[in-house]
Amino acid sequence: MNYFKSHFWYNKSQRNGILFLIFIILVLQIIYVYVDFSPADNLQVSLIDMDKYQNQIDSLKRIKNKNRESKIFTFNPNYLSDFKAYQFGMKVKEIDRLFAYREKDKFVNSASEFQKVTGVSDSLLQVISPYFKFPEWVKEKPFKKSYNISNTKKESMLNKQKQDLNLVTSDDLKAINGIGEKLSKRIISYRSMLQGFSTNEQLYEVYYLQKDIADKILQHFQVMNKPKIKKVNINQATFKEILHLPYIDYALTKKLFQYRNEIGEFSTLQELKKIDSFPLEKYDRIALYLTAD
Repeated sequence: MNYFKSHFWYNKSQRNGILFLIFIILVLQIIYVYVDFSPADNLQVSLIDMDKYQNQIDSLKRIKNKNRESKIFTFNPNYLSDFKAYQFGMKVKEIDRLFAYREKDKFVNSASEFQKVTGVSDSLLQVISPYFKFPEWVKEKPFKKSYNISNTKKESMLNKQKQDLNLVTSDDLKAINGIGEKLSKRIISYRSMLQGFSTNEQLYEVYYLQKDIADKILQHFQVMNKPKIKKVNINQATFKEILHLPYIDYALTKKLFQYRNEIGEFSTLQELKKIDSFPLEKYDRIALYLTAD
């Protein structure tokens, strides 16, 4: 029993300490209850300010939505696809009239002629005509005069040099209806990459060159003299040298070197056809750039 009481027995200094602690707790409780700890400056937002902020948010949303809208780029209406024409709101009959006109190898050279051929309404023409882009040789004149003058100009340019496809210039190509600056440069660039056209059919390989336009080019220009291509020895060439050749991609280069490591060296180029998954339809093209000597 004496042991139990000893835990609750305090001397005078201890009791004074406990009373002082209780006093501090009470003071802190009173301060917490009666003292306002909130910021001195309360944020007061009026309804006018709220409307102002909301208008700013709505304005930013409208700008964002406007930027998301797809942009319409200029185009030549002679090559308008049925899907794009439908998107513009053209009727099926109007689209068919344009296609029938183009099948006759005729071209529209102005917005007014486009309306005459297709029969689109004035309101629809006003919407889509700002996006029309005609070749540079088309003049801002009535169709008949512009068409006759343009044909004469083009024929005179084509007659100057319409022999070797490997000698054709960018200006010569632009004289053909349907070929602009970018397409003519793309054709010349592809010809340089090939080291010259070896066959007329290689023209159809040019990226984004439509078949009917390629047919027109070949009506005026043909491969008259085959180019002198610098060939690479397949048994001595490095991986990088083979990879940079036309018609050969990374996967085919890898298979070619694996096969060469297995057989030692190629005795003839015909052995290329023995490579697993070799593109046989490209053999004649690939053989232009390789030798097994």
